[in-house]
Amino acid sequence: MKRFLLLLLVPVLSVNPRGAIAAPTAKVELKHTSSFALQADERNPFWPIGWKPANAAGATAEVAGPTIPPSSFVVSSIMLDPSARFAIINGKVMGEGQQFGLQMSGQVYQLTVKSIQDGRVILARGGEEIIVPLRRR
Repeated sequence: MKRFLLLLLVPVLSVNPRGAIAAPTAKVELKHTSSFALQADERNPFWPIGWKPANAAGATAEVAGPTIPPSSFVVSSIMLDPSARFAIINGKVMGEGQQFGLQMSGQVYQLTVKSIQDGRVILARGGEEIIVPLRRR
């Protein structure tokens, strides 16, 4: 009777510290790599449209943008209460500290209701303050 020696080529498997057998790993060589370079005056394309970072170089362009006149806002009502202050600005109820966006000439500008006082509302955009008086009829 003839006996044949069967030679199997089995890849060498490694054993991890837990005793489980891990699959062989092959080296991967990259043929093409991608890169992304953002210029100083460009907007990051991965940010949502109209969003600006609070403390980044891209935010200075928005603050240095056009001055928003108080006539862009209509304050129709102010409610002063010891526990809370509210104002209706451009038809929406806003409280102190609330942030909102103003769309002007195709751009969205982020503003914050800094203070609601008797007869006026003070809005903040960057370091700029916009004082909007209550519109009386």
